[in-house]
This record gives sequence, structure tokens and C-alpha cells, in this order.
Amino acid sequence: MKKDPAKVRNIGISAHIDAGKTTLTERILFYTQRIHAIHDVKGKDGVGATMDFMELEKERGITITSAATYCEWDDHEINIIDTPGHVDFTIEVERALRVLDGGVLVLCSVGGVQSQSITVDRQMARYKVPCVAFINKCDRSGANPMKVIEQLREKLKHNAVAMQVPIGLENNFKGVVDLVSMKAIYFEGNQGEQLRVDEIPDELRDEAEARREELLDAASMFSEELMEAALEGDVPEDLLIEAIRIGTLERGITPVFVGSAYKNTGVQPLLDAVTRYLPHPAEIENKALDMDNEEKEVVLKTDPDAPLVALAFKLEEGRYGQLTYIRVYQGTLRKGDTIVNSRTGRKVKVGRVVRMHADQMEDIEAIPAGYIGALFGIDCASGDTFCSPDIRYSMTSMHVPEPVISLAIVPEDNKAQQNMSKALSRFSKEDPTFRVHVDHETGDTIISGMGELHLEVYIERMRREYNAAVTSGAPQVAYRETISRKAEFNYTHKKQTGGSGQFGRVAGYMEPYDEGEFEFVNNIVGGAIPTEFISSCEKGFRASMEKGTLLGFPVTGIRVVINDGAAHSVDSSDMAFQAAARGAFREGFSKAKPIILEPIMKVAVETPTEFQGAVMGSLNQRRGMILGSQDEGDMCVIEAEVPLSEMFGYSTDLRSGTQGKAQFTMEFSTYRQVPKSIAEELIKKAQEEKKKAA
Repeated sequence: MKKDPAKVRNIGISAHIDAGKTTLTERILFYTQRIHAIHDVKGKDGVGATMDFMELEKERGITITSAATYCEWDDHEINIIDTPGHVDFTIEVERALRVLDGGVLVLCSVGGVQSQSITVDRQMARYKVPCVAFINKCDRSGANPMKVIEQLREKLKHNAVAMQVPIGLENNFKGVVDLVSMKAIYFEGNQGEQLRVDEIPDELRDEAEARREELLDAASMFSEELMEAALEGDVPEDLLIEAIRIGTLERGITPVFVGSAYKNTGVQPLLDAVTRYLPHPAEIENKALDMDNEEKEVVLKTDPDAPLVALAFKLEEGRYGQLTYIRVYQGTLRKGDTIVNSRTGRKVKVGRVVRMHADQMEDIEAIPAGYIGALFGIDCASGDTFCSPDIRYSMTSMHVPEPVISLAIVPEDNKAQQNMSKALSRFSKEDPTFRVHVDHETGDTIISGMGELHLEVYIERMRREYNAAVTSGAPQVAYRETISRKAEFNYTHKKQTGGSGQFGRVAGYMEPYDEGEFEFVNNIVGGAIPTEFISSCEKGFRASMEKGTLLGFPVTGIRVVINDGAAHSVDSSDMAFQAAARGAFREGFSKAKPIILEPIMKVAVETPTEFQGAVMGSLNQRRGMILGSQDEGDMCVIEAEVPLSEMFGYSTDLRSGTQGKAQFTMEFSTYRQVPKSIAEELIKKAQEEKKKAA
């Protein structure tokens, strides 16, 4: 059976935290008869929503990983990806939008356009994804869908047009008036599965007619025929639908629907809207780069018979090995085919092809162009392109934001160490925003991510899925030690233990050196130290730089000059002069008023202008030095230099202080002296730890 791409819709459901994405997906699956009972997100019945299949998701009542499913409605196949709302899991939204053709932007009728709605909207704009909006929770007290439509226009600059008017609100929310057919729709039966179409209630007729006029005005901009029909006063329904569809595909109109997923109201008309107004795969222009032809752009055709081009957009380690979610843009991916990974040039044989329904899978023979499916047992990275062996195309990869927060993790024993490494290699492969490295100075394993919740979830998953007992703490800050004034040294090292002993004397001075980490100068005249032992002295001084005497951190910015010394014809050796240099360093370092330096980060915070004062205040509290700020439209970018030790936990504070609307980036800038009071505390702490260890 040949499938018709025009009957396919690939949609993503995205929104701010708690706007009701997963509840809406649950209702869609119920009305399309993919599931036979509705479960709640908070999982009071112990089952939890279909799409939140991870234990952690059920417990916390949040979506952590995007889940894919498919269903059928009105003779159309709909592939759905339910995405998380938390900014910490932004990569899940990013990669879903990269491969989807259309989106449903869910908004809360009370909360309206919230911070994460703005982020999701930015992501949709980045991939030019057309969308319809669904104003959910119209049964809540304080619900005001018309205010939310205004916010869509003002805050997100959408040309938002109401497609429906709610019949009653809050406790009295009964149904909707459809402005295309100009009929009232009521949702009846136990779970809103029966639709009753009726005349518009008299008290709503005036409002419905005024809103329909607005709809006609907006839609007629995309159809001259509709404009003429509107002037004559007789508008055929299909003409209006076609004009709204053209406007939606061009991102010139955002049709807005209302309802309450939890109360089973308004979901079926939204499904109709998905099939009516959102694009099918052939209507979206997808491009690839031809790697054999100087990366020339090639427009892909949604043709099942053309050479294969498919994108692996998400990896998941399942019970049966690596599961690779794949979107086929051109050609057909069949079981048993040999395909080529265009990044590595490796040929792979396709073993098992499946369709996903949350965490359940169904074996299929092939994935045709325009569809989303998954492959088993194929080794690849997120963002790899697979092609037929005779072409070498590459799709552009998705935008991956830089991590902003780090934690040090320590395994409790050897077994935990092995399990931890397995978990870390899997998580960093699956999630490009989760990074792992070992700090070569402190020996800590450092994990970095998009926020504290992001890292917390991964640590919890290590414990549960890999049985890796780990403890986490703020990573140790890489301090440095240096000297603040010139000091002399004159040190003699001698050991007599019968037979040949050890002897060496090194004298000179050390001083602060601004141009680098270390400079060694030999000013010895007349061979007081034989030439062959000069390099031994330098070796001894360099070895001493690895650990300072205050906190045990590396020493930097020192110039050592030797100008005198003594040697013994029998007892002097390479070892003896290295030991003499180490003693000389300790002597000079303690006299030269040693100080502690701390890493200073350059921090750039992007925030809406209304929070500018609050953000500057919070940076000052963290010993930050504001370098300047500049306005960019309604956003403001503040640049500051802040000590790294003060930046732990900043992402959470910044989000809570700016309603989640601000974001920041930071990079290393320089080292600067630690204030005296803080230095004293650090030294005291280091001494206590030494005592404990002893």
C-alpha cells in the first residue's frame, strides 16, 4: 500500500511548564482511539500519563524527555512529539522542532504567554515551524482567553486570530462557538467524546459576529477570492479554510483555539485544525548539503522513490540497545537496506525498523518519506544524516545551547565508579547539552548542564537506572597562589649517611612576574654551581610550583633568579640540587607574602529591561563588577566580571528573579586576588581538612 504524504502531519506540542501539554496529548490519544482510558499526569491512579513513561516523570508530574507517538484522525495520520516545558530540557524541544512540520503552541488561559512560551516561540521561528495555538484551562478561575490572544500579539508578535469563542468560562465553561461554521459545539458523554452541534446562544451572537469579521479580515489578506466573497457577504466555508491554511503555512496567521484538555472540552476541533491548517511534509521545503559537490544546497523531495535522506535526531539507550529516532525526508528506509552515515562514511545495515508509541514499539517494514520512526542497533550520533550509498548529503544540524552550570560528582566505591562511567557515557551521547569532563587539577568528575534540575534528574537516573551511588557537590574552584613582593633565599641541602652523601646550596631571590607563569634566570658567575646542575635547579623550582603552601593549588606568576650557590666534588648530584631548589623555593615563598588568586568569569546576562535593576543588584551581591549594559529592543544585555566561586546556583536565582525570562552565558576571563577575609577563611578550611586527613 502506497501512503499519501498529503495525509500525514508531523506535529510537536510545546508550551511553558504546566500549560497542559501532556494532558492534551493524552486526550488526543483517547479521542483517536490509540488508548482506551484517560490517565492523569500526576498519576493519582498510579499509572500516569501515557507519554510520561519514566518513573521520574510520573513522580514529579513533569515531562523530562520528549516522547513520540502517532494516531489517526479523519483519515489522516498524525505523528506527535510531546516535549518538556522546563528550560533545563530545552534540547528536547530543539530537536523535536528540528524535524517537525508544524506545532501546537499550548498556552494557559490564566498564565497567558509565559517565559518558556517565549523561548519555544523563538525555537519555532528558528526552524520556521508554522503553528496553531490552543488556549487551555478555560475552566480555571481567572481564565481569560481573549487577554491571552492580545499577549500573543504583543509579546510574541503573532498575527493571532480567534477561531472560536468560549461558551461560558471558569466553572460555566460548556463549549465553544466555531467561527468558521458559525455553530456552537458542546462536548457531551462521560469524557466529552460526543459532539453536539447547535445554534449560537443569543447572548454570544454579537461577539461571535465581531470576532468572525476579524477572522475574515485577517484571512482575506491571503486570498483575493475570499476578499471578493467577503465584500459580497457570502463566504463559502471551504474558501475561508483554504485562506487560513495559506496564512498559517506562511506563518502570517496563528489560528487560536480554546478549550480545557483536563475537562475534555475543545480537543476534537483542535485535531480538525491540525489536519486542516498545518502543513503536510511535501509543503515544507527541506534542504541538505551535497558533500560531494562543495556543500551545494539541494532541495529534498518528499518522494518515497527518490534516493534516501534521513536525519537521526534523538538517541535513547533502551532495553535492547540503542534506539535511534529518525525522520525520513526523502526516499524510503526499509528493513534490510544498506545505508551510509554521511558524517563518518560508514555503511550500516538496517536491522529492525519500529514505530514508537511512548515507550512501546511496533515493528514495521519501512519508513517512507515524511514519516518519523526509529531504528535499532545502529551506532551513530545525534544529528547524523543517513543516505543511500550513491549520494552523500548532510542535513544541517540543530542549535545546541552551551551548558551554564556544573557539579562535581564522586562515586562512593569501585562498583559505583564503573556504573557511573557507563551512565555518563550514555547520557552525554544522548543529550548534547549534558557534558562531562575530569578536572586535571582537582581530579573531580565535573558534569555540566542547562540548570540545576537538569543535573539533578541525571544524578537521580544514575542511582536508579545504573545503581551508581554518587554524591554531588559544588565543583572545587581552581584557585592559584602567587607572591606579592620580592624575597631572597639561601638554602643548603646536605645529607651525610656514610658513603657518598648529598650536598647543594642555592641562593638568589624571587619576585612577582606579570608576563607569564614562571621564569627562571641564571645569574651565576664563576661556576659556583656547575653548569650541569643548573637544569636540576630549574627542575626543582618547577616541581615546587605545582603545589603552593597556602591551599595546595598551583603557583603562578613568579620569576626566580639564582646568583650564588655551592657544590661538592663528590656529594653534589642532580637529586641534591633538585632538593636544594625545592627548599630554597619554600624559604623564599613564605617570605614573599604569598596571596591567593581566584578565577574571574566574564558573565553576560540577557534580560527583559524591566528586570535590569534586579539583575545588576544580584550581580553586585555576588562580588560582581558591572562592565556595562546595552539595550537591544525590549531586552537588555548586562556584562560583568564575577568570581567563579560566587556563580554556583546563579542560574536558579536568575530564573526566579526574572520569572524565568533571563538567561546568561559565562566564560573565563582572568585571575584576581581574593579579598583578605575570604582568603583567611579558605586557608582555615584547608588546614582543617589537612588535620582530618592526617
